[in-house]
Amino acid sequence: MDFARELIIWYHSNKRELPWRNTNNPYLIWLSEIILQQTRVAQGMPYYQKFAERFPDVNSFANASEDEVLNLWQGLGYYSRGRNMLKTAIAIMENHNGIFPTAYADLINLTGVGQYTASAISSFAANEVRAVVDGNVYRVLARVFGIDTPINSTIGKKEFQQLADSLIDKQNPSQYNQAIMEFGAMLCKPKNPDCNICPLRLNCTAYQHQRINNLPVKLNKLKVRDRYFYFFVTRKAQKIIIKRRSNDDIWAGLHDFPSIETSTSQTIGEIFDSVQFKLWFGEDAVIGNITEPIKHILTHQRIYARFIEISGLRCGVMESNNWMSVSENDLEQYAQPKLIFAFLKNYLF
Repeated sequence: MDFARELIIWYHSNKRELPWRNTNNPYLIWLSEIILQQTRVAQGMPYYQKFAERFPDVNSFANASEDEVLNLWQGLGYYSRGRNMLKTAIAIMENHNGIFPTAYADLINLTGVGQYTASAISSFAANEVRAVVDGNVYRVLARVFGIDTPINSTIGKKEFQQLADSLIDKQNPSQYNQAIMEFGAMLCKPKNPDCNICPLRLNCTAYQHQRINNLPVKLNKLKVRDRYFYFFVTRKAQKIIIKRRSNDDIWAGLHDFPSIETSTSQTIGEIFDSVQFKLWFGEDAVIGNITEPIKHILTHQRIYARFIEISGLRCGVMESNNWMSVSENDLEQYAQPKLIFAFLKNYLF
């Protein structure tokens, strides 16, 4: 079986028309690759279009503020990607004379650019012989070649990269990389792959031995942490109090409401009796509506949130905590976590 040739033939007949495939501009390719990390194409496409329109080149991106980038990024999750993109754009202006690099050796040193992304950009933009290995590629290789080494183990990552390097079409690495990624995304899917029309099925170990649902293998290393947030929604005269989150936790740099976090679920009475609550609101606080717990799932965390309508803030609390009072009509200018955005859209009292 000529593995690379079969994939490229399939690709030419089945590929999706995507805007970043019609260019060898490394900036636009980088934009698409970062946005599509941890994100499906259907979800990422509108974001790619927004970013490409607002920042048509690396210079315009480098001149953006972090708030502007995070605002456009809102809803995609993994917000460190957006912040890293801004750092990369600035670094390119400073260290590469504003010219986006295409060589793997340069790309791998950029913030937020790992082995996969550097391989993708260098091969797509400059046809450099660098085999990409993403989730789709792991799945195709594991099934076709019957590899049960865990893909998230050190040994597995090395084994799959070596195999990918040996299979790449050295005359046409860009087409090959696009082909194997598209093949995994469209045909060799995680669930219910279209094996009956797969051109590789006669040589596919998983298909021949009924192991499709068992490959690839992944070690279960995920430890999920439960966190409990009690958000205080304070409004007056069409204004609402928000705060910018610090850069050392989830939702770094985004905006939410003043809150108390606990490691275990607390009753509302226990929250009101806490020292923190009394420091902020005192005995004269007026309590309004309170939501039931809202569950929000992140990769490594389960968030349980309750929103509490309240007034009666103590004097000086705003200033000492760097909270902001903003017009409700201007809230969309402040990037927010999906949890907060959904509350404002669906629950705001």
